[in-house]
Amino acid sequence: MTLGRKLGILVVCGVPAIIGGGIVYHFFQGYTPVVIYEILLGFFALGLISR
Repeated sequence: MTLGRKLGILVVCGVPAIIGGGIVYHFFQGYTPVVIYEILLGFFALGLISR
């Protein structure tokens, strides 16, 4: 996998991190679930680019 493709995957995963973080905060009214969501999304993104 090329470097450009890896960076593209990280950018595409950045959009759900920003918008999804706001949605999670709206439903749970706290930052702890947002941090958990961001960590899980980070593991998913790293799993995609490590292949």
